[in-house]
Amino acid sequence: MNGVGNYLKKHTEALVKDVGIEPACQLTGKSKATLGRYYSDNEEHADRFMPIDAVAALEAAASYPHVTAALSDLKGITLSHDQRRQNVSKGNVNTDVIALSQRFAMLMAEYQQAIEDGIITVNEAKRLLKEAVTLQQVLLDMKLNLEQEAG
Repeated sequence: MNGVGNYLKKHTEALVKDVGIEPACQLTGKSKATLGRYYSDNEEHADRFMPIDAVAALEAAASYPHVTAALSDLKGITLSHDQRRQNVSKGNVNTDVIALSQRFAMLMAEYQQAIEDGIITVNEAKRLLKEAVTLQQVLLDMKLNLEQEAG
């Protein structure tokens, strides 16, 4: 099986395990055996992938859109998964600018601390990524507020 197939199967397995096998069976109308085939790395199941409607049903119940994120990674697209957002932006551009400068300062502080010894460890990279994602969320809030004020 090719690398893309393995990658998608691993994320399909993560999705099923996130939801739970029994609830996944109920949501998709598929048996445990069928769901298992969708993420099996056995050669006989190499060409079996979960149908997109089943993926959508499971991702609606999951804590994270595992397969969607995997597909976006393969295409080079960055997704922002933000559970705190309810399609309503609170605040205004002024509060966004303040939050932006604070988050950027936190990112730079994390970077300075991480690069101090000349090596960025895995844990340091994870903290930097978390700060970068938070900064991205602040920028998205700012964009939404600017669009609201402009429109």
